[in-house]
Amino acid sequence: MLASSGPPELTWVKEVRRTADAIRRRVMEHVLANDGGYLSQACSAGEILSTLYLRTMRMGPSVAPPVPPPFSGVPGRGVPALSGGGYHGLPGAELDRFFLSPAHYALVLYTALIEVGRMAPEGLEQFNKDGSTVEMIGAEHSPGFEMMGGALAQTLSQAAGIALARKRRGDGGRVFVFLSDGEFQEGQTWEALQAMAFYGLDRMIVYVDVNGHQCDGRMDEVMRIEPIQTRIESFGCRAVMVDGHDPVALDAPTRDPVAGRPLVVLCRTDPCHGIPLLESRRPRFHYLRFASVAERESFRRFYDASMGGGGR
Repeated sequence: MLASSGPPELTWVKEVRRTADAIRRRVMEHVLANDGGYLSQACSAGEILSTLYLRTMRMGPSVAPPVPPPFSGVPGRGVPALSGGGYHGLPGAELDRFFLSPAHYALVLYTALIEVGRMAPEGLEQFNKDGSTVEMIGAEHSPGFEMMGGALAQTLSQAAGIALARKRRGDGGRVFVFLSDGEFQEGQTWEALQAMAFYGLDRMIVYVDVNGHQCDGRMDEVMRIEPIQTRIESFGCRAVMVDGHDPVALDAPTRDPVAGRPLVVLCRTDPCHGIPLLESRRPRFHYLRFASVAERESFRRFYDASMGGGGR
């Protein structure tokens, strides 16, 4: 049973919905201009990221260059390490930290940073270009990232270590992690949940994009993770299932913390939300590469008719 908020009319909810639509529109523009890209991730995660940035997380203003700097080289003597964490502001004991685990969502994260005013739109022009930090698969120097998540499912463990250190320091700020549901097919995710519960990391909040799909097709046909809520709770964490496109439902679980228990917000989402034309690609949504000029034009026509086409 999904948590539901009813018909919200709050000002912040309208802004979250507007921002989520803007994220999808900008990602669609990028995909059309580059003959492909990670589009379904914008459909499923738009409201999640918009809610986190505009409502749920407490962060200071960005201290990073609006247009991301080029990659300065491998860190070493005379070459300082770059971090994309500056787009989330300066760290503070009472401020929150945010880590995005599935690095292929980078395009959606960059777009979210633009739409909430933490990165300049011009920064997206550097996407996936040689020498740029605006990488297709985000790394620790990419905007909005401050750690390398490895192949998959390693960010949660690293973030748990940070949350444990913050707990021992007495920090009031929380640690947020964004996961994809495919990461629950990895053993390290379950080990991290077990450790989070054991150490009582109740200031750790995990949002999961449960869109039911991965690069090889439907999740339940590759490796089932259901009943995911029950399984997470059996590891000692608190798990709440919500409608991943409902801003009020997305924000609500963080308003009622439970002492000693990490929170996992399972966000049921639609990988075609806002762009129903993607249904033609079911069940393989992972990366959209246009199969023909005709298919590209069909997406262009949808963009012009339904997403305020004409460019920015």
